[in-house]
Amino acid sequence: MRMSGLAEATGVPVATLKYYLREGLLHAGRATSRTQAEYDNSHVERVRLVRALTEVGGLSLATVGRVLAVIEEPNLERTEVLGAAQRSLLGVDRVAIPPRDVEEPWAQSRTHAWLAGRGWLVDPRDPVVEDLDRAWSACDAAGIGLDEARMDAYADAAEQIAVIDVDSVPPEPQAAVRQVVLGTVLVDPVLAALRRLAQQHTAVSREVSAQG
Repeated sequence: MRMSGLAEATGVPVATLKYYLREGLLHAGRATSRTQAEYDNSHVERVRLVRALTEVGGLSLATVGRVLAVIEEPNLERTEVLGAAQRSLLGVDRVAIPPRDVEEPWAQSRTHAWLAGRGWLVDPRDPVVEDLDRAWSACDAAGIGLDEARMDAYADAAEQIAVIDVDSVPPEPQAAVRQVVLGTVLVDPVLAALRRLAQQHTAVSREVSAQG
């Protein structure tokens, strides 16, 4: 198909498709002349993936570019999958973790103490731990009442989700990193929507039970 056909198949304007090509988000088509090229289903799938990552996942085009680069990395080992996925989403070449012999004031934070008590096998210097610390502090500031017991209950549910996630990861490294990255970005909105629907269901069910 020509560029116009690709635009029709994906619902993305020609100007946007040309921008994707210039930025490397879309691979080049098969040249048929100096100014024309043919595109196939792989281009349709790529455009739909870019749209999903931006519109559903909420990623910037720059982050999408990093994600696509990681997915297409030919020499990625399976042991590097989680790190590569995290780096692509954080927008860094590597996760910045300070050496262990430096002073570690973060070790006294509420989140680190909770993680240690929980016994989770995570690196306490992981940037995601800092994200959790900030989010928990914001909940405290808002008076939501997110104490350790409630956090434990959330963590129990999160572990069940994590088991489903990890069990879904295929053994081949390239497929694995695609699953991890895209699963993280695109399934997060699914989980958020399910939580809200479950809240509605639970509230209504309890009200019905009370009336009965």
